[in-house]
Amino acid sequence: MNTTSRQGVGKPYWKTGCITRPLWGSLAASPIVCSSQGSLKKRFITALRQFGCASVMRSQKIRMKQVHRTLVWFRGKDLRVSDHEPLIRAMEDGEVIPLFVFDPYFFHPLRARKLPHRIQFLLESISALSDSLSSLGSRLICVSGSSTAVIPDLAERWGVTQVFAHRWTEPFGRVRDAKVADALSVPFKLYEGETLHPPGTLRTGKGSPYSVFTPFSRALRSQARISAVLPPPQSIPPVPKVALTDNENIPELKALGIDRNPSLQNGGEAAGQHRLKLFLEKHAAGYSSGRDQLGASATSRLSADIKFGTLSVRTIWEEMEQVKTDACAESIETFKTELIWRDFAYSTLWDRPEVLKHPFRPAWEGFPWQNDPEDWKAWTAGRTGYPVIDAAARELRETGFVHNRARMITASFLCKHLLIDYRRGESHFLKYLTDGDWAQNNAGWQWSAGSGCDAQPYFRVFNPFSQGEKFDPSGAYVRRWIPELNLLPNRYIYRPWDAPEEVLAKAKVSLGADYPAPIVDHAMARERFLRVAKGHLKRGE
Repeated sequence: MNTTSRQGVGKPYWKTGCITRPLWGSLAASPIVCSSQGSLKKRFITALRQFGCASVMRSQKIRMKQVHRTLVWFRGKDLRVSDHEPLIRAMEDGEVIPLFVFDPYFFHPLRARKLPHRIQFLLESISALSDSLSSLGSRLICVSGSSTAVIPDLAERWGVTQVFAHRWTEPFGRVRDAKVADALSVPFKLYEGETLHPPGTLRTGKGSPYSVFTPFSRALRSQARISAVLPPPQSIPPVPKVALTDNENIPELKALGIDRNPSLQNGGEAAGQHRLKLFLEKHAAGYSSGRDQLGASATSRLSADIKFGTLSVRTIWEEMEQVKTDACAESIETFKTELIWRDFAYSTLWDRPEVLKHPFRPAWEGFPWQNDPEDWKAWTAGRTGYPVIDAAARELRETGFVHNRARMITASFLCKHLLIDYRRGESHFLKYLTDGDWAQNNAGWQWSAGSGCDAQPYFRVFNPFSQGEKFDPSGAYVRRWIPELNLLPNRYIYRPWDAPEEVLAKAKVSLGADYPAPIVDHAMARERFLRVAKGHLKRGE
């Protein structure tokens, strides 16, 4: 069949939206237009029947590739062009409209100001994505409004024939996507890409979700097929003109009432790739031994990139495999295990979305938290009198990041020393963490409290003194974030109240003025928590 069009010799039907023919005689007088709602093949066959070409139809197998105009819906978890299956598959089908919706659920100024660090990283990543798409010949169309209304409306007005996106695990995303699917009159396809393996698909021998990490990890490593990383496109077709008129500017931080924080990591795919390269070259080999050291730079700092999808978790996994040698095998496998912990958290949330509001373990429901407002204020401000706890609080507010070991120590302290509901700490972390991730943050806090899936035993209570001394023996972490203790000798940096008066005077520290006395006694707090927890959990048996 000749696919030459009137618009230009050699331009195939899927570029013009119509078919003409010298071959079919008078049929050429009426080109068959491919609309967003019709099947080109069906229209062509109908026309053949109308023109009495049944014999030709019987003798010819007509194979027509349907031309699509695909809306690729970028969300806050896939802000990249590498390893982006919805984008790649859309390009195979025809025209592509990359879209980001500034939904008021996240971007209303009152809401955005509650998430300042995440919003800053997110906007930088969206801008970087826009630049990447422009360099490839396309552009990111940005619109404002509720996604559940905007997507169906634009799909209809733009003549979109299908909508592609990545699947979300969090309940909000699942509900939103279900509403969008119901409202659309065209197919809505969700691709995997949020995790190493689709959440909710690994099952025990009895067919139930895993509730213990170690067998889950074994199953993922032995049973799961981790998809190969897709390369970035070399070019992308231009955006159809019909979509350009709706394009808006990416919001500025100031317009949302947020001041830019220069201490945060830069967002964007290129920045994430640079961080990954730096980690692989300088820190990956020592990750296993150095990852818990608070004052060292042994961690990857890729958590925000993974959260916002400026790097896919598959990319990181694959890069780890490529640099693995006998010398660094232990560290590489340790890091990969941390990625599997993330999958475990996502799978738990997929199967048990109620954990965002309730304890994973029902026995913890109704736990008698004290929630003292003065203790809460001291913990959030970094004024508890426990240096490692206060350093973590200040690091969080200033940088949007907290070392993983410090997260565990300070979460345990809030729940077990102060008897404050883990959900309050969880919300506080979500407010300030750049990498604030519902699945992982919830899993971490419930693990620390003892109420979570495969959590630490409730009777394990971290000692803030020994944890600091073990994982920051030089006191570098404390000195970085609590400068008022900077001149104290190492032996007193985590126990300033034990220092003799002459040592405090020499270090220019006045306890109670420059730095507070401990708001709670460790031994008393530990005994109190164990008593309360044992009594409550026994009633729930």
